[in-house]
Amino acid sequence: MKLAVVLLIVPFLMLGGCTSQFTKVLKSTDYEYKLKKADEFYANKKYRYAEQLYEELFPVFKGSDKFEELYYKYAYCSYYQKNYESAENLFKGFLGVFPNSSKAEEIAYMDALTFYKQSPNVQLDQTNTSKAIGMMQSFISTHPNSSRVADATQIIAKCRAKLEEKDYLAAKLYYNLQMYQAAGLGFTNLLNSYPESAKGEEYMLMAVKSYYEFAKLSIPDKQEERYEKVTAAYFDFADRYPQSELLKQAEDYKNLSQNNIKKIQNEQVKTPAKR
Repeated sequence: MKLAVVLLIVPFLMLGGCTSQFTKVLKSTDYEYKLKKADEFYANKKYRYAEQLYEELFPVFKGSDKFEELYYKYAYCSYYQKNYESAENLFKGFLGVFPNSSKAEEIAYMDALTFYKQSPNVQLDQTNTSKAIGMMQSFISTHPNSSRVADATQIIAKCRAKLEEKDYLAAKLYYNLQMYQAAGLGFTNLLNSYPESAKGEEYMLMAVKSYYEFAKLSIPDKQEERYEKVTAAYFDFADRYPQSELLKQAEDYKNLSQNNIKKIQNEQVKTPAKR
């Protein structure tokens, strides 16, 4: 029991000691000493303390030969604390001040990585996901021989998969809400945006189904052209995926559409339009 109490108390004592030490450093007017302690806090992963000191020392050492390393660690303090928006601004600022730094390639990658780190759940706005793709593509273009290209390429693939999933969920929602025209366009756009997708056949079938349901619910004057769109979507499917196991289902919708077109045309012959 006593051992358990001791184990609970020790971390608090250590925290109190660290806070006391930091307060002492903060009150010092010796900037070289403060920088040394900031570097120690950084090395010991006490990023919150290091960040506060670096922030104070930023204008002091600006323009000196120590400023680049200070700026570098200051930016990473935000990153390691998962304050990615601040880190992005600092990484970008570092590149603006030190474009020819030996660390420029690393920081360019980290700048792009912060957008990926800010990429939210697939249900939410994906602006940062799109930015991450653009930034990583720019990094690869600027640093084609970098050892980080493989990681950048992998991140691009993950981001594209997330954007694809979001677009798929939107198209599926339209279908479930019986907004079939929007669903058809959504599934068609999915295939055009992600032609190499493993779900391409599913997207094509859902596009055919959506256009069929849209045609079926349309006013008589619009049905023929909309059933023709179903037929066109089917032939596009057959052209792209001739061996697909889903093709038979799409063919059923095509046949239904062609039969409905014949019925419409027969009705038009029987009942000529009024002139």
